[in-house]
Amino acid sequence: MSIFHSIYRGILDACYIWKKEMEQVVKDEGVLIFFIVVPLVYPLLYSWIYNNEVLREVPVCVVDQSHSALSRQFIRMCDASPDVHVSIYAQDLDEAKSLVSRQLVKGIYLIPSSFEGDVYGLKQGTVSVYCDMSLMLTYKAIFQTAQTVTMEMGTELKTKLSGHYTAREEAIAARPLDYEDVPIFSPSGGYGSSILPAVLMLILQQTLVLGIGLSAGTARDENPYRNLIPVGDSRYEHTIPIVMGKAMCYFMIFIVMGAWLSIAVPRIFHFPQLATGYSLMCMMLPYILACIFFGMAVSCMVKYRENVMLIMVFVSVPLLFLTGVSWPQSNILGYWQGVSWLFPSTFGARAYIRLNSMGADLSDVMPELRILWIQTVCYFVLTLCVYRFQFFMARRFAMERLKFLKHKRESKMAE
Repeated sequence: MSIFHSIYRGILDACYIWKKEMEQVVKDEGVLIFFIVVPLVYPLLYSWIYNNEVLREVPVCVVDQSHSALSRQFIRMCDASPDVHVSIYAQDLDEAKSLVSRQLVKGIYLIPSSFEGDVYGLKQGTVSVYCDMSLMLTYKAIFQTAQTVTMEMGTELKTKLSGHYTAREEAIAARPLDYEDVPIFSPSGGYGSSILPAVLMLILQQTLVLGIGLSAGTARDENPYRNLIPVGDSRYEHTIPIVMGKAMCYFMIFIVMGAWLSIAVPRIFHFPQLATGYSLMCMMLPYILACIFFGMAVSCMVKYRENVMLIMVFVSVPLLFLTGVSWPQSNILGYWQGVSWLFPSTFGARAYIRLNSMGADLSDVMPELRILWIQTVCYFVLTLCVYRFQFFMARRFAMERLKFLKHKRESKMAE
């Protein structure tokens, strides 16, 4: 009977701590910003900025030294492409470079004077491409457009010189092995569909850890013993109810934020959505729990509430690279991959992208789910140990302070 009474008492204590933690979250403006405002607004802003997915009509400058029919055809085909817009003609390369330095154009197409003569003289013609490398997306648009146009013009010239009589023979001679370019997992071939799903998962982890850290910092500032565990309240005497009560508060908030980030935001901005609701639920459950206990453990290891903000903002970009989305996972060094195993966002982002963008099922992401559950258990145990240590330190400090005050009072009475 005592065991059931202890369990019942623990549940009541956990519910009381959940209530107190929820009140603290509502009262703390900083925690509310990271728990509610940032997860709601920041993904919308980020997705809206990259909603166009790819750059279109990148302005380029043309230096046509050939002034031939073939050079004009090259210019017209480049200008007709959706990625490049021929906005300015320059007299020479120096003038074109000055236009690039003033950011009036993003690249240069230099057609030499021997262009048409080389091509029709059965020599290899050249077109020089100069790109502004400050933004990789503009470089990609300018270079790939020039590459595609030269390949198309080369195909036309090859069919004219082939000596075939029918259109079918010319098509086979120009392209013996035909192919169709179908981008998988990112139909638009843009930044948003490929990178932003991982960013959404990273936002979930970072805002949760930041909110928990600020909440813990507030409790530490209000507590004269500068620890997370209030001394003197019998409902804060056991570690498990404390951890579970706080975790219930954070879980209730971020189960809603998780649905917003994983379902609503991709639907609003038309990102790939191939996962079923059941698959997303099975993935988000261990991910949110792992992030909660990770955040609670981290919050106990920082002294001031501002420190957790500096730490998590500093590691945000490295964590995005360590997910293996913006940088190939196979090219990440082994020890950095070991570091990535410490963060739930690594496996949460990988599992989410494979489920929602690549159409995988739960069996395909089972290694990631297992690791997320292992992280949940490990960080839960770590949080229990850290909170137990905090409780021990708070009680010891309180006893020492009580002895000091008692000794001070006795000294005054003796005088």
